[in-house]
Amino acid sequence: MEFHVERDVLLQSLTHIQGVVEKKNTLPILSNVLIQATEEGLLVTATDMDMIISEKINAKVKVNGSTTTGAQALYDIVRKLPSTSQLNFALKDETKLKLISGMSDYELTCLSPNEFPILEDNIEEEPTVIGSKEFLKLLNKTKFAISNDETRHYLNGIYLGCDQNDKSKLIAVATDGHRLCKTLIEVQDIKNFHSIILPKKTIFELLTILGDDNKNLKIISTKSKIKFVIDNIILISKVIDGKFPDYEKVIPTDERDEIKADVIKFSNALDRLRALSSDRKGVVKIKIENNNITFNIKDITHGGGIEKIEANYTGKVLEIGFNSNYLIDVAGVLESKEIILKAKDSSSPILIRDNNDKSSTYVVMPMRVV
Repeated sequence: MEFHVERDVLLQSLTHIQGVVEKKNTLPILSNVLIQATEEGLLVTATDMDMIISEKINAKVKVNGSTTTGAQALYDIVRKLPSTSQLNFALKDETKLKLISGMSDYELTCLSPNEFPILEDNIEEEPTVIGSKEFLKLLNKTKFAISNDETRHYLNGIYLGCDQNDKSKLIAVATDGHRLCKTLIEVQDIKNFHSIILPKKTIFELLTILGDDNKNLKIISTKSKIKFVIDNIILISKVIDGKFPDYEKVIPTDERDEIKADVIKFSNALDRLRALSSDRKGVVKIKIENNNITFNIKDITHGGGIEKIEANYTGKVLEIGFNSNYLIDVAGVLESKEIILKAKDSSSPILIRDNNDKSSTYVVMPMRVV
């Protein structure tokens, strides 16, 4: 195998696969990247057995062939070589890959490509096509609510499914039992989309490869796998095996008092107060009355603090305790300059809305504050 490739082209591809490469000391082959050289160019592939990513890139191939080499080492070398460099690769034998660029000369250890596991691509249904920016928005709006509790593995990802009342809407939901986010986008033609739970690692890999440009993202889902295709990249992932809870039961539908406040002032006040929290929860008592919101925190180690901001509210006095981190997370994804809180009492969840994004709903559970 022998080929020439531009440094920036290879670096972009290696950057895309870094999140998939297995970092733990499991099978050595899973720490490697599979490189396949043909007349069509290079195919760069990485897998962790649960997810596989492949990307076609342009290269001048002199001799066809394939090998695997350490993904992290290759990425670090290529990243540190000068931009616009020309990289020359040649496979000397089954165990050595030569890399020459300018006055840099490396010999990389290889493992046989026959050892590299391939996640079977037997997903051949017609894809649903979505704008990549719209799908990226779904992920960014919900990812903060994903649970880290491995005992409830079905919450360790984002639920994706069609609206039962309107099949043209793709819904994304995430919850950790303390907060919930539901958002949706309109999709012109959803093709046989199976509801799935997308794993956290797959989500963050998608955030890496989707980028800022709006392109056609093709999605095919089955009961056990989901496939994404964008440009020359194919990502196939297993999905979480489990039943996502009935999230609609958590979203309040009753009449509630509405409080409006400047979202930046709201978030900044909470952010300053949580500096006093010694348990990282930042438990804060919120008092809402007479067009004001008062935030109060008391910590046995660091002391206490009070912040007050203006609000649009003239109803009864409300006092509710919250984990300030949860409220800050929601405020951080709102598109409007105004946060809208819909509250009932100290023991009921609070509903949060965004005037600039009517398709998103946020729910945060209260906490008892002494």
